[in-house]
Order: sequence, then C-alpha cells, then structure tokens
Amino acid sequence: MIRQIVRAGLLAALACATTAGCDRGMLSDQIGRVAPVFSVNDGQHSVDLASLRGKVVVLNFWASWCAPCVAEMPSLEALKQEMPQVQIVAIASDEDFAQYQNYVSQNHIDLLTVFDEKQVSNKLYGSFGFPETYIIDKQGVIRRKLIGPQDFTSPSFLSYLNKLAS
Repeated sequence: MIRQIVRAGLLAALACATTAGCDRGMLSDQIGRVAPVFSVNDGQHSVDLASLRGKVVVLNFWASWCAPCVAEMPSLEALKQEMPQVQIVAIASDEDFAQYQNYVSQNHIDLLTVFDEKQVSNKLYGSFGFPETYIIDKQGVIRRKLIGPQDFTSPSFLSYLNKLAS
C-alpha cells in the first residue's frame, strides 16, 4: 500500500513538473516588441544582433547537453540550406566551452553558433529552458516565440518565413 502511495505521489510530482516546464511563456509579451540587442564573442565566432537588422533572424537558444536541442539541430541546418536569405543565429548556453566546441566539431555544425559563457543573451529574452527560438522580422521585431524542439522545414514554417522575408 505504501509503495502505491509513493508511486502515485511520484507520478503526480512528475506530471506537475513536466506540465510547469512546458509553460514557459508561449504567448510572450515580447511578441510585437523590438528584440533586445546583444553582442556575443566567444573568441572564434561573434554575433551582433543589431547588425542583422534588415534580415529575418531565427534566434535559437540551445545547449549541447540538451537532448531536444540536439534533436532539432539537423532541422536548423536544413533550414539554413533551404532559406539562405534567413539568418540563423544559434546561441549556446553550455557551461563548458570545450564540451560545446566538441559537439559543434563532431556534428559538423555549419550554422552561426556562438558560445555565450555568461548567458547574457538568453537572460535578455528570459529564456532559461532550452531550446527556445525567436523569429525576428527585418525591422527587428519579435514575431514568434517557439518553445521546445521544432521542425524548421515544415511547409507551414517555411511559408511563414517566406512571407517575412519578402
């Protein structure tokens, strides 16, 4: 009997934790606002978000230890090939630079990805659970916030980006 109570309690706690983890502001108050600008330089790559005005930007916050982030990375790579007019910026929030470099090297990541050691950029967006992706239009306005792994090559997503890019 005690085992059943403990098991039920653990299942309830797990359900509560996973439900709370999924609600990370999908209807963010950031939608329709100018995207916070930042500059990050990890010694190998750098990005200055302000310099990307005039381009549609897919801003992805990720980490190499994050299984959903790793799962969506091939989709981001495919998006880069499919829509070269869209700038993809992947900001890594790993705790260890060597681990990040190893992942990028071993997986032949060809995106603009930058290691943000102090996690300044994701804090500006309030992104602490990964992956999170922001779609920023040519005027620098946040149009969408995507939480969790995405299929960036789905026909509906490509159509959306094409409309923003035209």
